Amino acid sequence: MEVGFLGLGIMGKAMSMNLLKNGFKVTVWNRTLSKCNELVAHGASVGETPADVVKKCKITISMLSDPAAALSVVFDKDGVLEQICSGKGYIDMSTVDAKTSCKISEGITSKGGNFLEAPVSGSKQPAETGQLVILAAGKKVLYEDAIPPFNVLGKKSFFFGQVGNGAKMKLVVNMIMGSMMNAFSEGLVLTGRSGLHPIAFLMYWTWVELLIQCSKERNRQCSKAIIPLHFL
Repeated sequence: MEVGFLGLGIMGKAMSMNLLKNGFKVTVWNRTLSKCNELVAHGASVGETPADVVKKCKITISMLSDPAAALSVVFDKDGVLEQICSGKGYIDMSTVDAKTSCKISEGITSKGGNFLEAPVSGSKQPAETGQLVILAAGKKVLYEDAIPPFNVLGKKSFFFGQVGNGAKMKLVVNMIMGSMMNAFSEGLVLTGRSGLHPIAFLMYWTWVELLIQCSKERNRQCSKAIIPLHFL
C-alpha cells in the first residue's frame, strides 16, 4: 500500500518512519522540504505540494500543528482539494476542533473523496514506538481501508461514527489526562509540605500499573453491568 503523509513535525516524522519500516511505500510533504531528507534516506518519495501527494496516493494522512495549518493544507493553492476525488481518501490525524474537522470533511466530500478524522492519544515516544491510540470518525469504509497503517501507527484504534465525534473524544481524553496530571502535581507538592520525601511519593507511583489494571477491570465490569460491591 502506498500512503501519502503531510506534515513532518515531531509526530508526523515518527509516524512516517514507522510506516516505512513496516513496508509501506510513503510519499511525504512538509512546508520546509528539507525536513523530508531523513525520510527519503529511508525510502520515502517527496511530493512538492499536498496536491502532488494526493494525486499519487489512494490514502493521504496529515498530522499538522493546529486548525489553521489543517485548513490551509486542504483549501489553499496546490492543496488537497485540487486532487482529491472519488476513490481517494484523506485522513486528518491532527488535534483540531470538531468545527474544523467538519469543514474539512465538507470540502473533501464535495469533490467525491472520503474523509476520516483520526486524532491520537499519545505524544513523541508512543509515535516513535507505534503505541498511539487512534480516535477515528467519518467514512467507515475509509476507516476499514486504513486499518493496515493504523495497526502500524497505534496499539489500538476506535471508530466513533460521524465526523466531529473523534475530535470531541480527543478533547474529553485531554481533559481527563490534564486533570490526572494536575492531581499528581498537587500530590507531589503536598507530599513535600507534609514532611514526607517526594521520592517516596514517586516510588509509590511505580506501582501505577496496579492502578491501571484495576481501572481496566472496573471498565470491563461497567460494560457488562456486573459491578460487585466492595465496600459498605
